[in-house]
Amino acid sequence: MTETAAPSPAAYLWRQALARVAGHMAACGAHPARTVVLLPFAQLMGEAAQQWAALYPSGFAPRFETTRRWAERLGSFAPGPSDLALERGRDLLTARSLLEGAGLGAQHALLAGPLVDGATQLAALAASVPPALRADWGEQARRALPFEAQGWLALEAALARIAVAWAAHSDYATDALLADRVRGSVDALVLLRGLQPDPLAERLLEHFGVEKTLALDLGAGAAAGQVRWHEAAGAQDEASRAAACVLRHIAAGRTPVALVAGDRLLTRRIRALLGEGVALRDETGWKLSTTRAAALLMTALRACAPEAASDTVLDWLKQCPAAVAWTAGDVDLLESALRQYTLGHWEQAPRLALLAAGQDGARLAALVRQIDAQRDALQAPRPVAQWLQALTALLRASGAWDSLQADVAGQKVLLSLGLSGPLAMELEASGAARQRLSHAEFAAWVDQVLEAASFVPPHPPAPQVVIAPLHQLLARPFPAVVLPGTDAERLPAAPEPPGPFSNAERARLGLPTREQLGWAQAAALAQALQAPHADVLWRTQDEGEDRQPSPLLQLLWLERRVGMPYVPLAYLREKGKGEEKNCAPRLDVGESQTQKSIQPPLAGDPRTPRQVPAAPTTRPAPDGHLLPIEQLSASGYEALRACPYRFFAVQQLRLREAPEIDTDPDKREFGAWLHRLLYLFHTGMAQAPAPDGPQRRERLDACAQTAARELALPGDAFLPFQALWPALREGYLRWLAEHEGQGARFEAGELERQVRLGPVTLRGRLDRLDRLPDGRALVLDYKTERPEKTARRAKAGAEDTQLPFYAALLEDDAPRAAYLNLGERDPAKTFEQTSVVALRDQLVEGILHDLQQIAAGAPLPALGEGPSCDWCQARGLCRRDFWWD
Repeated sequence: MTETAAPSPAAYLWRQALARVAGHMAACGAHPARTVVLLPFAQLMGEAAQQWAALYPSGFAPRFETTRRWAERLGSFAPGPSDLALERGRDLLTARSLLEGAGLGAQHALLAGPLVDGATQLAALAASVPPALRADWGEQARRALPFEAQGWLALEAALARIAVAWAAHSDYATDALLADRVRGSVDALVLLRGLQPDPLAERLLEHFGVEKTLALDLGAGAAAGQVRWHEAAGAQDEASRAAACVLRHIAAGRTPVALVAGDRLLTRRIRALLGEGVALRDETGWKLSTTRAAALLMTALRACAPEAASDTVLDWLKQCPAAVAWTAGDVDLLESALRQYTLGHWEQAPRLALLAAGQDGARLAALVRQIDAQRDALQAPRPVAQWLQALTALLRASGAWDSLQADVAGQKVLLSLGLSGPLAMELEASGAARQRLSHAEFAAWVDQVLEAASFVPPHPPAPQVVIAPLHQLLARPFPAVVLPGTDAERLPAAPEPPGPFSNAERARLGLPTREQLGWAQAAALAQALQAPHADVLWRTQDEGEDRQPSPLLQLLWLERRVGMPYVPLAYLREKGKGEEKNCAPRLDVGESQTQKSIQPPLAGDPRTPRQVPAAPTTRPAPDGHLLPIEQLSASGYEALRACPYRFFAVQQLRLREAPEIDTDPDKREFGAWLHRLLYLFHTGMAQAPAPDGPQRRERLDACAQTAARELALPGDAFLPFQALWPALREGYLRWLAEHEGQGARFEAGELERQVRLGPVTLRGRLDRLDRLPDGRALVLDYKTERPEKTARRAKAGAEDTQLPFYAALLEDDAPRAAYLNLGERDPAKTFEQTSVVALRDQLVEGILHDLQQIAAGAPLPALGEGPSCDWCQARGLCRRDFWWD
C-alpha cells in the first residue's frame, strides 16, 4: 500500500534559502540571468533548479553552478607543459619528470602516485589564491613543512616540498573566475555553503565584494525523522537486510530511496540483491579499471609483455571480437596444444611447431608467428604518445576498437587514455611525456589512469533508488534513507585524511584536519537522519572479529538518553572551521553492557521469510545404449568398474576437464619426464649398447636433459624433482643390471597396441615391453608412487585392471606383467602380477558382459562410494553432495 509522503526537512531548507536568494537579488537590483548561485556539489544543481521553479514558476531563474562547472562554461583551458592538469595520466608523467629533476628519479615508480595525490589536495588551496599571489602562498606553505628529517621521513619531506612547489607554480581552469571581466558580468553572487569549507568559493566572496555577495549555510539542524536501527550478524546479513529495507520503502511509495555508499563492496552486494527490476541511479559509480572494457584493454596490453603467460595471451585472443589474423578455430587449436604440452609461458609457444606433428604443427607455427607480429609492436621502449598510437593500432587490428566504442564504459576508457581525443597530441608536445617508457612502465601508467577514473552508468529517467555518498545527501529531499556500514570500522568518528601529509602538516597548510573531517562526517550523518524515514545498519562481526557501532551512533544514543538533541549542524560547522585540537566527537562507552544500556531498541528483521520445499537430487542412472562404445582403454574400463556414471560422463559423453596451462610441475610432469627419458635411453641402447658403468650413467643424464627440453619443463620450478634424480638414477641402474643379468632384454617402449574384441577395440600404450630368455613377453608399467601402493596394486587380483588389460593387448598366450616402481627415495623394484593370464581371461569376459548390458539399456548409476569420489571429474555432474542420503 502506498502511503502519502511526508514533507522533507530539505524542502523547508530550500524554501528559506531561495527566499533569501531572491531577496538578495532584489536588494542588489540583479537580473536573474546575471546572478550566480554557487552550490557545494554538482548533484544539487538540478535539485536547486526544480525548487526554484516550484517557488517562482514565472520569470527568469538564477544560474546554479559549482565553481568547476562555472569555469568550464567560461571557456576552454589548456594547462602548461609542467602545470598540475588534474588529469591522472598527464600528471603522473609530469610527476616523474619533477622527481627526476629533484634527484629522485630512481624511486619514480614508488613516489609518482603519492606526489600527484599530495599536489591534487594542495590544488584546492592554490587555486583559491590569485595567480599573482600564488608564488607567495607557495613560499608560506613551504615554510610550514619540516626541513630536517632522516630516512624515509626525509623522502616524505622532499615529496611534500615538491608537491607544494608544483601546486604553487601551476595555472588552473578556475583562475578565470578571478578575472575582472567575470566580476563585471555578474550582478550578484550567492554561496550556499556545504559541510566543508570551499577555499575558492570563499575567495570569490572577497573578490566580488560585500555589495554583490551573500553566504548561506545550506544545512541546518533539525529533528531526526523516524529512524530504525538494525544489527546484522555479518557482511552478507547486513547486505540482505539493507536490500530488504530498500524494497520495503519502494513498496510503500517512498521513492527515490537514498542508499548511502560508504563501503564499495557492501554497496555492490546490496545492488546485486536488489536485482534488475529496480530502477537505480548510481552517482558514485565504480572504478573504471573494474569495467569489462578496461579489462579488455589491459588484457591486450599484458598479452604483449615479453614475459607474458600463455593464459594471458589466450585470454586476449578470445576477447578479440573480430580479429583478422586468426579465427575461433585457430584459437581453439592453439589452446588445446598449449594445454596438451603444458606450455605455461608464451615464449615457449614456438616449440609447438616441433611438438605437434603434421598439418597441425604447420598451422600452429603460422598462427604463433601472426600473434607475435602484433605483440612485437608493443614491446620496444618509446614515449607515451607513441605507446598510445601503437596501442590504438593493436586495438584496431584485433577488432577491439569498435567493441570499445560501442560500449559506454569503453568510450570512457578511450577518453581517459586519450585514445579518442586530443590528449595524445598534448602529451606529444609535453616535455614530461617525451621520456621513453618500457612496456612494464607504460602498462603501470595505464593501470593507474584507469584506477583513478570512475565510471558512472547512464541514469534511468525516474530512479527508485539513488546511490550516493553520505555527504551528498545534504539538502536533497529523499523520503527515505538506508544507511548501511555504520560500524566503527567503516564510519569512524574521525576518518584518516588522504594524501601524504600528516595531520599537523595539514593544519599548517590549511588542509582539512582529521578533526575537521570528523565534524563534517558527523554533520553529514545528522543531515541523513533528518529524512522522514531512515534505516541504519551495522554488523557485529566481520571475518571472525567483533565490531562495534560507530562512535557517532553511540554519541547520538547517549545524547538522546540524557535528553540532549543531536549536535546541531551550525555547531559542527564552527568546530570544523575552528582552531581547536582534538575536537572530534568521541565517546568511550566502556564494556559492551554499557553500550547495550544506551542502545535504542532494534527494529525487526525487514526480510520476509518464506518456506522453500526441499527438492533433493536423486542419484542419476542414465541409459547409455544410444552412445556406442567403439574403443576402450584400461583407464576407461577402470572408470566403468569404479563408477558406471563416471564411465558414462567421461567415456561416452567424452566430457573432460581442460588441463591447466600455467601450473607448477607436479608428479604428473615428473612421471612424464621419467617415461620420456627412459624411452630415449633404451631406444638409444638398442642402437648403440653401452656397458654397465660410467657410460650408462652419462647417457642417462643426457637423456634426462633431452627429455626436459622436449617437454619444455621450467628449470627453476622443476628443480625439486631434478634433485631426486641422482638417487633414482643409481637405483634404476642397479635394477637394470640385475634385470639384464636374468636374461631380459628391452624390446620396445611407448608402444601403441590395439586389438579387436567383439564390438569394441581395446587400445592402450605400453610403457615398456621386454623379452625374457624363454621368449615370453614381459609388460612393464612404470609407477612413481610409494612402493606400498604399488605392492597393493599387484596383490589386488581381479580388482586391478591395468596389467590384465595390457596383457590382453598382446599376442602372447602366456605373457608376464609387472609394475616397475621408480620411487623418489626407494630403489627401483619390480612388483609382478603372478596370475596375469587368468586375470586377463576374466577381464575379457567381464568386458564383453558389461558392454552387452550397456547395449541392452542397463542403467549406469552413480555409486558415490569409496575414495574414487574424492578426485572424480564427474562429481559436479552427478551432484554427489546434494543426494537425498
